[in-house]
Amino acid sequence: MGVREDVFQMKAAAPYLAATTREQRDAALKAVADALAAARDEIFAANARDLAAAEKSGVAASIVQRLRFDEHKLDDVLAGIEQLIGLPDPVGRMTLERELDEGLILRRVTCPIGVIGVIFEARPDALVQISTLCLKSGNCAVLKGGSETAETNRTLFAIIHGAAVAAGLPQACLLQVEAHAQIDELLNCDDCVDLLIPRGSNAFVRYIMDHTKIPVMGHADGLCHIYVDASADFELACRVIVDAKIQYPAACNAVETILVARPIASEFLPKLGAALAQADVSVRATSEAAALLADSCAVETIAVDDFREYLECTLSIALIDDVVQACAFINEHGSHHTDCIIGADDEAAATFMRLVDSAGVYRNCSTRFADGFRYGFGAEVGISTAKVHARGPVGLDGLVTYKYQLEGEGHIVGDYASGARSFTHRDL
Repeated sequence: MGVREDVFQMKAAAPYLAATTREQRDAALKAVADALAAARDEIFAANARDLAAAEKSGVAASIVQRLRFDEHKLDDVLAGIEQLIGLPDPVGRMTLERELDEGLILRRVTCPIGVIGVIFEARPDALVQISTLCLKSGNCAVLKGGSETAETNRTLFAIIHGAAVAAGLPQACLLQVEAHAQIDELLNCDDCVDLLIPRGSNAFVRYIMDHTKIPVMGHADGLCHIYVDASADFELACRVIVDAKIQYPAACNAVETILVARPIASEFLPKLGAALAQADVSVRATSEAAALLADSCAVETIAVDDFREYLECTLSIALIDDVVQACAFINEHGSHHTDCIIGADDEAAATFMRLVDSAGVYRNCSTRFADGFRYGFGAEVGISTAKVHARGPVGLDGLVTYKYQLEGEGHIVGDYASGARSFTHRDL
């Protein structure tokens, strides 16, 4: 069978998975965790084959590190599953109960989205996180991981799918696709896939958005900013900026652009330059900022139009008049992912929080906190910069929608059209 036939079966199974109880889904997650723990040697052997192939083909050491699935990564995903099991059921929550008239009751109830296709980078722990988040939220999931970890992904999927089905979930609750050509086939399944979540490079995410009619939840850029206000504590600012850049520079929530208030620039920038030089961060700056940085670090002068998402240990720096101008700059040049203000001035911080139009707006902390696990969501299926349905790290709440349930006693619209009856619209 091709992908379309498999996904049609999944579409038919989706209502049955959605109808399972929290107890059934949590029991399946517990079975998945136990199966992964029991098969650790098999998983590590598969990962060793992927790592050997990557090193043989000359994959960069930084990328190889992302491919690695060891005891530490296994412990992390098992902790994530335990956290998921402990989270409330996102399905079946009543968010509205209203009497339209006596005996005519309207309820709005959360329900799974249905069939979700997730195309993600070559990171084996992502497969575990995504599949378990989808199962907890009652969604069927089509999974396509990076080819560099094909052996590990195949092994992990077989363990997870086998444990979930043995625990009583539908056979078609999960589907793995492996061939790159199958992505294009999946993109054409707009009649049976409800949502696509792509994770990977900007170019790849943009390709998905441009080649499917299926709704896409994702972000094409992660151009995050930190604005250092005139009221900032210099030591705190340097500490946060360095962490936001070097803790994991290839992540979409790593900071890429620093904006510094002009009143403090001559005093602050030499301190920041020294901190960045010590952390081996390359600096690019406007000519105005570069002149103040020159004695503390090596700096390349560039124009604001050349600022971009680097995904490596490189930062752009510019000067700005005040918080209002900083907000305007971020809204114009940023990607609406995660942006931060460093400052002690409550009024300036409140202005920043109100005016910056991003999924995450922070004060005095690293942009690297934009993460589902760190938010207590039990990891994430991705980060959304969209404004419709879900925004920011997408955990369980972002994987459900809702339906309206109306229960009456033979009520007919004609009675209300004629004036024989009238609505009460009373919230219960």
